[in-house]
Amino acid sequence: MKNHFYHQIKACAFKIFITCLLAFVITGAFAQDKTKTIGNKSREGSTNTSFDAVKGAQVGIRMNAGHKKVELLKLTFHCKNRASDSIAFKVNVYHMGGKLPIDSNLVKEQITGFIGKYNKSEIQEVSVDLSAYHVLVSGDILVSIEFLTTKTGSNISFACGLLNGGTFHKDGITQPWKKIPVVGVDFNVLVKKLK
Repeated sequence: MKNHFYHQIKACAFKIFITCLLAFVITGAFAQDKTKTIGNKSREGSTNTSFDAVKGAQVGIRMNAGHKKVELLKLTFHCKNRASDSIAFKVNVYHMGGKLPIDSNLVKEQITGFIGKYNKSEIQEVSVDLSAYHVLVSGDILVSIEFLTTKTGSNISFACGLLNGGTFHKDGITQPWKKIPVVGVDFNVLVKKLK
């Protein structure tokens, strides 16, 4: 009887051990999908940096993606659109070549988003899901939005911060990149660290 009871306890202890081991392995597999946010701090406050939506014009910031490759998952920023219609844009990503971006887009498919039309309420959050496009980057990059249409009087005010790397912009397709050195729009990107 004692021997039978001893074997039952031993079998039960073994089952608990196997269950714990499986839980550890499953948890470890999920833990490998580590994410972090790069770019500027997200905020809804100050909106000192404004741009009109002009087809081909771009607004963006420099971000450090780190030495190892990461996958871009989601772009987020806050802004206010003064136009009476929504504004379409696409997301571009460039390597930085010293002080300015290199004009070779790392995004091979068109990733689009929309800034909602004018609303008297507070500033709006705009998010674009990038996960389906498998954009892999490392090092210093420039993440920008490029306006797909011209909207007169749009005067889009972006939430921004002081002394956070500045804002890069192009005023049209053929225009050169310029930098506003002191004020940086609060673009940030959720990224996934790769194994």
